[in-house]
Amino acid sequence: MSISTKNPYGPNPSDYLSNVNSFKIIDTTLREGEQFSNAFFTVDSKVKIAKALDEFGVDYIELTSPVASDQSKTELETICKLGLKAKVLTHIRCNMNDAKVAVNCGVDGVNVFIGTSQFMRQYSHGKDMSFITNAAVQVIEFVKSKGLEIRFSTEDSFRSDIVDLLNIYTTVDKIGVDRIGIADTVGGGNPRQVYELVRTIKSCVSCDIETHFHNDTGCAIANAYTALEAGSKYIDTTVLGIGERNGIVPLGGFMARMVVSAPDYVKSKYKLIKLRELETLVAETVKVNIPFNNPITGFCAFTHKAGIHAKAILANPSTYEILNPADFGLSRYIHFANRLTGWNAIKARVEQLNLDLTDDQIKEITHKIKNLGDVRPLSIDDVDSIIKDYHSDAAKVELAKKEQEEQRRALESSADDDDDDDGDEPQQKKQKISSQ
Repeated sequence: MSISTKNPYGPNPSDYLSNVNSFKIIDTTLREGEQFSNAFFTVDSKVKIAKALDEFGVDYIELTSPVASDQSKTELETICKLGLKAKVLTHIRCNMNDAKVAVNCGVDGVNVFIGTSQFMRQYSHGKDMSFITNAAVQVIEFVKSKGLEIRFSTEDSFRSDIVDLLNIYTTVDKIGVDRIGIADTVGGGNPRQVYELVRTIKSCVSCDIETHFHNDTGCAIANAYTALEAGSKYIDTTVLGIGERNGIVPLGGFMARMVVSAPDYVKSKYKLIKLRELETLVAETVKVNIPFNNPITGFCAFTHKAGIHAKAILANPSTYEILNPADFGLSRYIHFANRLTGWNAIKARVEQLNLDLTDDQIKEITHKIKNLGDVRPLSIDDVDSIIKDYHSDAAKVELAKKEQEEQRRALESSADDDDDDDGDEPQQKKQKISSQ
């Protein structure tokens, strides 16, 4: 039976606005990621991370506002001078002072934000929508006059009034903003809400849409993918998802989702084999471990344990893998040191050890391993010892059989010689008699 080659995880053909096959990544590890509780970046560490992100292939790298501190300004200016392929952005408040400082740092673009929900307007900046609109127009026109890209984003978009959102977005769209940003600042949105909001806004503006999803309720990656289906083109990510509170869309997890949905586009655009190196760099910088269940690079991401799984994986990895570890420069691992193991996994281990055993013998070994696994946890050394001991005992038995067979043949040969001697004696006597 042939298996269909059609990708069931790709974009829906009816979604004519979908950007699943044409999205761009704005990585904000050096801005949003700096808000992670453990994060402390130096100029050197930011340069290393920026270069690694650039080598991976992200389209944009966003850094902390230069007005946040003197060091932030130095870091931004330094990275702007690196000559990266990725465009360098900075994230600023919606006011002219921030904008003037930002454009003088040598950035390729400016990301402007201001809160529009009742929470933000009452408890954050205290401004009404009229003030927000006027400030946005002023900043956008200034940045555009400098020949730079400009994005205007509403903070806490999903808790903002839809009429307020449409009014501000259509206003900035008319004056030529490059992108508008939709932000799920508290991470409360779900895919259905994301699709409806992005689709609604997309129908009212001609500019591109960028989305920023926090992961407080675990929906960040799903929301990012859904946003692309609805017409968003730009997705904000950070390495390992680090950021304020539980962070935002993780770059690696997003790649896992997108390489399944748009494999040709993703593989041609991003150097997936660099992902592990990139995540290790950031993890060491912010002093955290890569989670065991991290998509792609978690230590058990491509580990198979159950006997049924292992048998199928050895026959055809696609049976239990939607991702190919080779695409990321990684290898799959069959976890055979446990009581759930199957004899096919043990057979594979026997072959790795270059030992010669029959299937029946391997099944006996598997039974021994399972019995020991019922008593205590097993290590690879435990399994290898059982295999090697069995092989050694089998070899001794085989040698003993061979020796017995050789002895038997020797005795038979000796008996035949005796028979020949007995047969010659009468003939010799007969010859003596004849000669006399």
